[in-house]
Amino acid sequence: MAKTQDNNRIILGLDPGFAIVGYGLIQQCANSGELAKIASGTLQTPKYEDLSVRLASIEEQLLKVIDTYKPTDIAIEELFFAKNVKTAINVAHARGVILLTAIKMCGRLYEYTPLQVKLAITGYGKADKKQIQYMVKMLLNLKDLSQDDEADALAIAITHANST
Repeated sequence: MAKTQDNNRIILGLDPGFAIVGYGLIQQCANSGELAKIASGTLQTPKYEDLSVRLASIEEQLLKVIDTYKPTDIAIEELFFAKNVKTAINVAHARGVILLTAIKMCGRLYEYTPLQVKLAITGYGKADKKQIQYMVKMLLNLKDLSQDDEADALAIAITHANST
């Protein structure tokens, strides 16, 4: 497994989306396993642009995040949709761009279902967004999280850190 010079892992968690992709980077101490937030945010696509322009925007922004933080591992949430087919297709397109970019740039890509993330973070497979956010704040010793997408991405990164 790739490690940074000081043997700490940098894990990039990604919450895939089409309009908004959440990202969260954590560092895992090799000796203690302790987790610390490095950065988090969102990649947003231009709302009124064509599909191809929005997908290219996701790739460009993700490349900047990867180049800036040089993660050793990238973890992404698997898709789960029950309702809107058009949204699901667009998110699937975006997820394809994310998967390709991540594997080409990092070579280490891991996928987790929403159930796996909820169980890993809260111990409860039906946890809601507020419960996930609360536990992410507790696990990373944060005062607040500004967006759901960031909290979800950090939760995915934490899930990976504790699964490998």
